[in-house]
Amino acid sequence: MPRLPILLLSAAVLAACGSTPERSTAASGAAAVEPRVTEHRDGDDLLTAGLGLDGLRAMAPPAWADPTNPTPAELRRRAIWSSWRGIADLSPGGGYGSLYGSVQAVPGREYSALARLPGARHPHRVLVQVPDAFDLQRRCVVVAPASGSRGVYGAIAVAAPWALPRGCAVAYTDKGAGSDYVDLDARTGVRLDGTTAPLDGGGDLAFAPELPEGATGVAFKHAHSGDNPEADWGRHVKQAAEFALDVLGRAFPHAAPFTFADTRVIAVGISNGGGAVLRAAELEGDWLDAVVAGEPNVYVEGHGGRPLYDFATEAALLQPCALLHVPADELPQPPLRAQVEPLWQARCASAAAAGLVEGADTAAQARSAYDRLRANGWTDEAIRAGVPSVGFDLWRSVAVTYASAYGRYGIGEHPCGFAFAAQNPDFTPRAATADERNAWWADAAGIPPGNGVGLVDSKVAPPDFTLPGLQCLRALYDGQGADAGRVRAGIAATRAAAPRPGLPVLVVHGTDDGLIPPVFTSAPYVAMARAAGRDQVRYWQGRSGEHFDAFLAFPAYGARHAPMLPYVYAALDRVEAYLDGRAPLPEDALIPASGRGLGAVEAAQLPMP
Repeated sequence: MPRLPILLLSAAVLAACGSTPERSTAASGAAAVEPRVTEHRDGDDLLTAGLGLDGLRAMAPPAWADPTNPTPAELRRRAIWSSWRGIADLSPGGGYGSLYGSVQAVPGREYSALARLPGARHPHRVLVQVPDAFDLQRRCVVVAPASGSRGVYGAIAVAAPWALPRGCAVAYTDKGAGSDYVDLDARTGVRLDGTTAPLDGGGDLAFAPELPEGATGVAFKHAHSGDNPEADWGRHVKQAAEFALDVLGRAFPHAAPFTFADTRVIAVGISNGGGAVLRAAELEGDWLDAVVAGEPNVYVEGHGGRPLYDFATEAALLQPCALLHVPADELPQPPLRAQVEPLWQARCASAAAAGLVEGADTAAQARSAYDRLRANGWTDEAIRAGVPSVGFDLWRSVAVTYASAYGRYGIGEHPCGFAFAAQNPDFTPRAATADERNAWWADAAGIPPGNGVGLVDSKVAPPDFTLPGLQCLRALYDGQGADAGRVRAGIAATRAAAPRPGLPVLVVHGTDDGLIPPVFTSAPYVAMARAAGRDQVRYWQGRSGEHFDAFLAFPAYGARHAPMLPYVYAALDRVEAYLDGRAPLPEDALIPASGRGLGAVEAAQLPMP
């Protein structure tokens, strides 16, 4: 099938996306848009881009034939490889493809476009995978917003292995984030097909911000769009569902129209994607049939709820010191533990000097930091599982990007002086190379540092180099002034409400999640929903489950923690059975899952409720 012209979904076309008072009986206004269409069969497919399990497990990414000019097909294959490896435990002993999950080849078509919410400054990506074996007798769309800040394929491992072999279409959205990086030095952005192009070249650039005079480094949508995408996560999910209805009408014109009245729509996501589907659940209208939210980043007022920015900035300041209070043999080891432990000791000393902790020596200061975290609601499990977030400097990178998004700051406007750029070995900024630019869209996770792009911290100063910047970031939450008020207003706009009455919602979360602790997120959400009378909300808690299934490929993590993807797939099974009338909604469960120790995962370690 030839590729069709590419248009931008305008705010006017999609003005009906905000809410729908009754269940729709017609496809959305997106029907006027011509998406980009590609076919995937004969050595290629929708689920793994032809890589199969062995190809996904390969340590090296799929190579370009010409590194100076990767093709759209090569970029897609590499983006799918990267997205799978960022989410799933694909290690030979992890059980993927044998105990749970599927990587069978699923031929079909992909339809992609740039969409824009009414009032948004910039577009975001939507993409629908339509299997050749789409079941016209059981019309089904699974909507899957990307986890974290990943690109449009960021939820492929979450939704596609369950949906595509069943004959369901999958609708993806990058929900206003993604890896459409702009090189401010070369003045290039990313086109719809993943290739780079000049910012002044017109056409289908996924992110083309206005550039301040003299801007250098790297810009990306989550930090620099000025749209605070998290406030609109639910609308992103609904818009992707509407785009899917239009796409199905194009794919099967003899069976059109496809409507919310005759097409089942299930939303599933993990992490930020889990928060997005819960935000979609609160939208008016009978357009959504069920929701499965894994380890959701969701913020509610009351019931112990805390926003990500609050607990992330707190952890960034205190957790490096607090971890010294936990016996080393109780921790999965972070990268380069021997190198980072002196930095943790320095944090204890600088935190004591700043009045953040008490104590005359490192041991007392570490105990004080640990006690403060516990007093503020952190569980022992979440503190221990915070090791990778500390080791990879994830807390700081999250706080920098989210502060910019919540405050709707543009390029060069970060109130704490942070920026992003390619870096030399000594962390000084430099211009990116063409090879780095070419790989960003496929490889990057949507938030630097990573893939050749690092944080530029203007406040770096000895002896604890990152502390001044972190204190500035924290003050944007608990301090005074216009910038703090601006950031807090952005956070307030992300608060979740109860789901629509009667909507089945199944929340799945690991008890050992150290990045999105359930005590601050999923547990308060469930309590809020039930207090509002939503009796079809269910809560599965997985013992020993942490946030990053992909980390379980490292022996120290796989030995201690159970994967959560099997329970997301099982939750989809259960809501499908409920919608079919074959079974009641499952009850709440505390699941006795366990890590695999020194061997391979066995079915007994992953009991299903």
